[in-house]
Amino acid sequence: MALMCAPIRDEAVQELESIKDPVLLLRGIFQVLGLMKMDMVNYTIKNIRPYLQEHSIQYERAKFQELLDKQPDLLECTTKWMTRATTELTTSLSSLSITPGTSSGVISSFPTPKPDPDPPSLTTVLYQGYLNLVLRDHGNEEFPETLLMDKARLQTMRSKLRHLTILASVLLVARSFSCGVLFNSPEFVDKLKCITKALTKEFSTKPEESMLSVSEQVSQEIHQGLKDTGLTALSSENRASLVGQLRNIAKKENCIRTIIVSFSPYDRTTDTFIS
Repeated sequence: MALMCAPIRDEAVQELESIKDPVLLLRGIFQVLGLMKMDMVNYTIKNIRPYLQEHSIQYERAKFQELLDKQPDLLECTTKWMTRATTELTTSLSSLSITPGTSSGVISSFPTPKPDPDPPSLTTVLYQGYLNLVLRDHGNEEFPETLLMDKARLQTMRSKLRHLTILASVLLVARSFSCGVLFNSPEFVDKLKCITKALTKEFSTKPEESMLSVSEQVSQEIHQGLKDTGLTALSSENRASLVGQLRNIAKKENCIRTIIVSFSPYDRTTDTFIS
């Protein structure tokens, strides 16, 4: 055993030499042999893992192709999902290919078309498809077949993104009414974040009620914060305006929510994510 075991088992083998009771010795021997067996299995798997991965990929591709040959419409929803992403990217790139023409430093009223842009890469199309799944609520629309196992995880991401959008919208509105002074304090900002997160847990089912609670609490915090710092507190008109703007965030067409959602973390022109 000392000659065949891995170096990590040397100490366990040495401890066996000090055991005098035959029963305990046999029990210890079998325990160490079990560990040595697992070491050998792990060593074998480590050596053949590259070959197993290559074989598994080829096997999965072959089986997948067999399914497609038998059912050509097997990936109908996936095809629609990718086609929609490609169309959006192509339309976006086409809109950027026309700019106002210039002549002698004077901007012409007639647009000068640029050369046709290169078609979006496969990676760009895939990124746009994933963004569509996370950013948009598809309702009862069928999910791509290739992502059915990840459906719950993507829905969780969409829910988290929606809450982050609401949080960012609330902070943006609150900052505009606090003259930026209160937001210089990280403690105050963290307090508003905690309040908003706690009161918007049921936003998906009760958006109006959630934002009503948020508007009342946030307006009170800003009003009190301005008074505590010696600044002019919110007037009744400003406070009513703040409450109204915060309550309007519950609407899907709210302009602030629309602006925040419109900022995509992916730059289509450079195929990179914006940090």
